[in-house]
Amino acid sequence: MLDKIKNENILFLDIETAAITQEYSDLDDRLKYLWAKKTSWLAEKENKSPEELYEKAGIWAEFGKIVCISVGFIIKHNSQQHLRIKSFYGHNEKQLLKNFAFLLNNHFNKDKHLLCAHNGKEFDFPYIARRMLINEIKLPKILSISGKKPWEIKHLDTLELWKFGDYKHYTSLDLLAALFHIPSPKGDIDGSMVNRIYWEENDINKIAEYCQKDVITICKVFMKFRGVHDINDIHIELTKPTITN
Repeated sequence: MLDKIKNENILFLDIETAAITQEYSDLDDRLKYLWAKKTSWLAEKENKSPEELYEKAGIWAEFGKIVCISVGFIIKHNSQQHLRIKSFYGHNEKQLLKNFAFLLNNHFNKDKHLLCAHNGKEFDFPYIARRMLINEIKLPKILSISGKKPWEIKHLDTLELWKFGDYKHYTSLDLLAALFHIPSPKGDIDGSMVNRIYWEENDINKIAEYCQKDVITICKVFMKFRGVHDINDIHIELTKPTITN
């Protein structure tokens, strides 16, 4: 399958999420009850209260929001591959998602186009789709998978490619990068710190930079699956971000 896909038809992406409110106490009573119900198994496992667990709320689309989507797509110029990076980020999730939907609807809406993320099939793709529905945004064609056959869904997942059918196996993007001798996407933050950085430090730019590094790494890991061993010549271009306040 991979040998039939053109690099230029793939949109590599990564998302960063945070809890929908800064504090558990900011939720209304109905959502507090439903949060406690949804996380009861975790509360028992970690011996924590629903309030103490709320720092993890960004993991679930029902209690989190997207604060950044970074994407990358490859273009060829003078026989050299260029990975063009663009980020959508800010506090206004609805507008952020509208801007991202515009990109998909206008530039990645053909049958030849695909999305690629690490663990995207279990996290990024459904999370984006759920948050779009919550924000009353019509799903772009490439995210609308209801009723489609598996081979009709245009989603690639570097984690799934690495599993080789072993569905109980999880490998982080950072570990794959290390195995393939690709520089680590991790700097001074990791995914578990995004909620605090967003709500307490209010440093959305730092989150966007972290997200962009993941996209670059996803692209380079994917190239390894394609048997491309010399990936250092991929030229990285950062385009102007779309910021929503």
